[in-house]
Amino acid sequence: MDVAAIQRALLARGYDLGKSGADGDAGPRTIAAVTAFQRSAGLVADGIAGPKTQAALQKADISEWREAPEKPGWLVLAEGELGVREGAGAANNPRVVKLFADAGFSGIKQDSVAWCAAAVGAMLKRAGHAPSGSLAARSYESWGVGLKDPALGAIATKKRGNSSWQGHVGFVVGANSSQIFLLGGNQGDAWSVAAFPRKEFTSFRWPTDVPLPAPHKLPTTIAGARSGVSEA
Repeated sequence: MDVAAIQRALLARGYDLGKSGADGDAGPRTIAAVTAFQRSAGLVADGIAGPKTQAALQKADISEWREAPEKPGWLVLAEGELGVREGAGAANNPRVVKLFADAGFSGIKQDSVAWCAAAVGAMLKRAGHAPSGSLAARSYESWGVGLKDPALGAIATKKRGNSSWQGHVGFVVGANSSQIFLLGGNQGDAWSVAAFPRKEFTSFRWPTDVPLPAPHKLPTTIAGARSGVSEA
């Protein structure tokens, strides 16, 4: 994490960095905030954001959640994509191809390339947040701040098959004891809401520059949600 990322993580937890905010300058307010966070996390309170402090900043505890759960902007944008499908046969849907460009991969012109991470990256970028910078779905496992539990709009990653690296990523819109409901791209070759086994999920993440969501109940079922969809 660079200084600005550390500052964003501190701001998300409610620490006051003054008017300058996440300016990338580790001044007195930033050092004081790091020290206060270290005390709360049971770390050596030396004001230096070393590896242990950075690791703690990338995790979230329910006691740190600050803001009421409102539908985040990236999820609103993703809802507007529902129903958009890949082009038939050799055709390429320009709306799907544009996801690659908006996510930072303008060289990809075929919608046959797996695009779940491009979909997430594009929605985050359009909403003003930095994506993972990768088209690997599981790159989001180390992006942003980790949440202990799913939250509305959280970026969720899951395993795919028995592979140690293949996966899928999308936005949480519901959850129950056995399933997580994702709004995502490349779910059955389209933007859709689909249900996946909860045991397959590997992380729930949140942007470091957005206040963490307050505890809330997610819908336990989603009308019309698909199951058994292809994520490849």
